[in-house]
Amino acid sequence: MQWLRTARADTTEFIWLHLSLSNVAAERWMHESLELSEAFFESLHENTGSTRLELEGDALIASVHDVLFNTSFDSANISTVTIWMDPRLVVSARLRPLRSVDRLRAAVKAGEPVRSSAELLTQLLREQAQVLVDIVRQSTAQVDRVEDTLLANRVSVSRSELSAQRRSLVRLQRLLAPEPAALFRLLNRPPGWLSEADLSDLRQAAEELSAAVADSGALTERLKLLQEELTATVEEQTNRTLFILTLVTVLALPINLVAGLLGMNVGGIPLAQHGNGFALVCGALTLITGVLAYVLLIRRRD
Repeated sequence: MQWLRTARADTTEFIWLHLSLSNVAAERWMHESLELSEAFFESLHENTGSTRLELEGDALIASVHDVLFNTSFDSANISTVTIWMDPRLVVSARLRPLRSVDRLRAAVKAGEPVRSSAELLTQLLREQAQVLVDIVRQSTAQVDRVEDTLLANRVSVSRSELSAQRRSLVRLQRLLAPEPAALFRLLNRPPGWLSEADLSDLRQAAEELSAAVADSGALTERLKLLQEELTATVEEQTNRTLFILTLVTVLALPINLVAGLLGMNVGGIPLAQHGNGFALVCGALTLITGVLAYVLLIRRRD
């Protein structure tokens, strides 16, 4: 706080304050100690929605979405970090630990140099793109396994598994897709304290994030095609089973019909006193069943 009050206006140094909103005192401390706009505090209480990246006076306010740290990716494991940024101060606040922010914290603690506050945002966007690339890479490996299984005609995967993966990717893509567009809009009318090097780095980070979002969209379409292929395979197996059941039912129909008639035990049953009656009935049933089987099998082959 002493440095923020006494630092020269032309200094290239800045302070990054990263706060956890799970501590109820964090927001009160920001109100009392930092000169932040009300728009920033309103962003802290907004539900997870579209990305926000806009200027508030001479400062930049951003709401960036990411998956939670150290957890398997799921559509519910998404949270938001809200950022306030000017040339001398970067404030980031989150409710739950996020993977890209913790990667950036680890890099800064390890001594990675950061030229300016804008470069810090650039590295955060790159970390976010890398997290998305990792998710797409893991999902692609699972999709490759499912595809190989379907090509081998072994349906060992459920449609619910594919649906869960597709749901997660669609939600993540819906959250992250507006980020490159919002960043490009900012670059068209940047604040005056952004240097040409910062603008170039931000533009490159936006392109990397845009490419990662496009890859996730392509994987989503691939999952959709696999779902359709799996549905077609299941329907084909179902139709084959139904045909076999129908064939057995039709072939057994003459036997069941004759057995029902002969089992009525009423007078006038034909061949009841004939010495070869049983053989004649069996021969007639065999002939009729053979004709029916021939007709059904020929129709199936056609």
